[in-house]
Amino acid sequence: MKFKLKEENTDGELLFFKDEKGFDRLVFTKDRFNKYFTIAWNTGESQTVTIDGSAHDFPANSLLTLLFNQSFSFENSASIIAWQFNREFYCIVDHDSEVSCVGFLFSGTDHLFVKLSDQSRQKLQLLSDVFIEEFNTSDNIQNEMLLVLLKRLIIYVTRLARLGYVPEKKLQDERFHIIRKFNLLVEANFKTEHSFSFYAEQLCKAPKTLSNLFAIFNQKTPSQIVQDRITVEAKRLLCYTDRSIKHITFELGFEDVAYFSNFFKKQTGVSPSEYRNIPKIVKEGK
Repeated sequence: MKFKLKEENTDGELLFFKDEKGFDRLVFTKDRFNKYFTIAWNTGESQTVTIDGSAHDFPANSLLTLLFNQSFSFENSASIIAWQFNREFYCIVDHDSEVSCVGFLFSGTDHLFVKLSDQSRQKLQLLSDVFIEEFNTSDNIQNEMLLVLLKRLIIYVTRLARLGYVPEKKLQDERFHIIRKFNLLVEANFKTEHSFSFYAEQLCKAPKTLSNLFAIFNQKTPSQIVQDRITVEAKRLLCYTDRSIKHITFELGFEDVAYFSNFFKKQTGVSPSEYRNIPKIVKEGK
C-alpha cells in the first residue's frame, strides 16, 4: 500500500507506505532527485536495516528516522510502516519552533532507534489509520489536514526520542538546543570545516564548555561527531559513486589524498580503496 500527495505549486511531497515490498532508498541512483526525510516503524519482528552500506539491528516495535541523503534497505520491508516528506512539503528547519527536532531526530551519523511502549504503539497505529483515511479523502482541505497530521507525528516521535535519549534531570532545554544547533552546523559545514573550534566559535561557547555539555548527553565528543560525519559521507561516496578517491578527497575538504587516506583508515580500519573493493552485495545489504 502506497499513498502519495504532491503539491503542484510547491513540488511538496508526502508519502505513506504500509505492507510495501521493496521499499528502500538509493540516493545516488534511482532516488537521486527525491530528497525525502523518512520515519520508519518496524511493526514486525526484529530485522536488519542497511543504512549507507552499514547493517544495523532494527528492533521489533521501534521507530527509525533517516535523513534525505541516506540510502537504506530493509530485510523485510513489508512489515514497515513509513512516512516520507520533502522540505517543500514541510521544512523542519524553517519550522523548528513548531517541532523542535532539527539536529536531533534526523542525524547524519547516529541513528535513533526509538523503542515503543504498548501505549505509544497504539497511538501510532491510530495516527497511521487517520493518515490512510485522509489520503483517501480528496477534498479542498486534504493538504492542510495531512500537513497537520505530519506535524503531530514529528512532534510525537521527537517526544518519544527525547524520553529515551535525553537525561531530562541533567539537561535543560536550553542546553539541549545548543546540542541540536551544533549537529545542524556540522551537517551544513562538515565538508569545509573539520575543526571543532570552528563550531564552538559559531555557538559562542568555549571548546571545553561544549565538550562538558556533550559528556552529559552523549558519549561521543564534539570532535568525534565531526569526524564521524566526514567518515559517513566518505563511505557513502565510495560505496555508491564512481568518483575517484582524489575527487572525494577534495569534495570533503582535504587538500592531500594521503592525508585523507590516513584519516579514513584511522576511522574505519581500512583504506578508501580497500573499502571500495568490499563486494557490493555486502555493502548494499542485498
